Amino acid sequence: MYKIGDIVRCTITGFKDYGIFVKVDEEYDGLIHISEISESFVRNVNDYGDIGEEIYATILAIDEENHHLKLSIKNTNYKVDGKSMEERDSNGFLPLKKHLNIWINEKIKEINK
Repeated sequence: MYKIGDIVRCTITGFKDYGIFVKVDEEYDGLIHISEISESFVRNVNDYGDIGEEIYATILAIDEENHHLKLSIKNTNYKVDGKSMEERDSNGFLPLKKHLNIWINEKIKEINK
């Protein structure tokens, strides 16, 4: 049914200091561990949603026997459509990210002339 890497819609059912609990469907539930919430420091998992809110998460591991999914919302537009930030960012900061090293190297060459 599910496979690793799939992006699933889920509903937040609870919070603990170590992560966010979600319900994926009638059979599966999941956990988004605090280390899979953000690349940045997560001070409070409650800042990333509300109970009953629908979000999107990427499947990292599947426990078929217990119907449990390990999930991640890192690098995912988890509140809108589940697409990666790179997929969504065609006009935003992604072009800057792609060109930053080129610009830095050009400036270094210019300075060293």
